[in-house]
Amino acid sequence: MPRCPRGGCCCRAGCDTLPRPATRREGYTGAVDTHFTDAAPGVAAFDNTMPLANKHKYKIMGALAALAVSAPLAAQQPERLEPGTMAGRMAACTACHGSQGRAGPDGYYPRIAGKPADYLYNQLVYFRDGRRQYRPMQHLLEFMSDDYLRQIADWFSEQHPPYAAPVPSRLPAATLERGRQLVMQGDSGRKLPACVACHGEALNGVRPAVPALLGLPHDYIGSQFGAWTNGLRHAIGPDCMADIARRMTPEDVSAVAGWLSSQSVRSAAPADKLPAPMPMACGSQAVVEGQP
Repeated sequence: MPRCPRGGCCCRAGCDTLPRPATRREGYTGAVDTHFTDAAPGVAAFDNTMPLANKHKYKIMGALAALAVSAPLAAQQPERLEPGTMAGRMAACTACHGSQGRAGPDGYYPRIAGKPADYLYNQLVYFRDGRRQYRPMQHLLEFMSDDYLRQIADWFSEQHPPYAAPVPSRLPAATLERGRQLVMQGDSGRKLPACVACHGEALNGVRPAVPALLGLPHDYIGSQFGAWTNGLRHAIGPDCMADIARRMTPEDVSAVAGWLSSQSVRSAAPADKLPAPMPMACGSQAVVEGQP
C-alpha cells in the first residue's frame, strides 16, 4: 500500500489518496505513519497543517484507530501495546478514557470500566451508526463489526480499576440539595422520575444495560443532557432519557450534574436487578431484555 503523503492522517480524516474499505466487515485499511515519538509513545506523527478542528483529538483517535486493528503495527512496540491482547488493542480507547477505562484526566471523557456490557455495546453501536453524535468516536468505530464491538464492551465491563476521589462541587448548597432531591426522589409534578428508580439505589447501574451515574465528570453529565435535549444523542424508542432531559431546566441539569459528580462511589459493581419496575418505558432496555 502506498505511504500516505500526510504522515499520520487516516483516510477518513481527510486523506483521499489511499483506498477505503467498502464495508466495515472488510476492516480498516487506512495507512498510518509508523514513526513513534518518545514524548507520546503509541501516538503516530501528525501533520499540523491538516485543516481539521480539534486536531489533537484526531491525532489520537485517527492514528490509534489503525493501531487497534493492526497486529503487525502493534508488534513493533510489544512492551507498550501488548500485541495479541485486548489491553493492547484497546489503546485506541484508553488514549482518551484512561488506563483500563478508568476515565480521562481532562475532566470530560467518562469512565467506561465496569459498566454493564450491554450498555457499553449499545453505545458503541449508537456511535458507529450515528445515533450518538461525536465525530472521533464515529471515525474510530466506523468499520468495526458487531462482534468486535461486543468484544470491546465485554472487556471494559470486566475492568475494575479504583475510582478517583470525587471533585468537590463549587455550587451553592441549596443547588446541590435540589440536585440530590431530583436524583433520589424525582419531581412527580413534572413527570421527572428519580434517577435511582432506573440506575439503582446506589446509582451504580443495573445489569444488563443500565449505566452507573457516579464517578462521572460534571461536564460530561451536563453535556449528555444537552445532547439528548438537542437531538445529538438518540437511543432506540421510546427514548426515555431524551424525554426526561427535555423536561428538565438548565438549572435542574446543573444541580443534578453537580450533586452526582461530587459523590463518592459506595458500590462499584452494578446491581443484578431493580427492586421495582422502571417508571418509564425505555426502548434500549426492552431490546436487551428481548421484549418486542
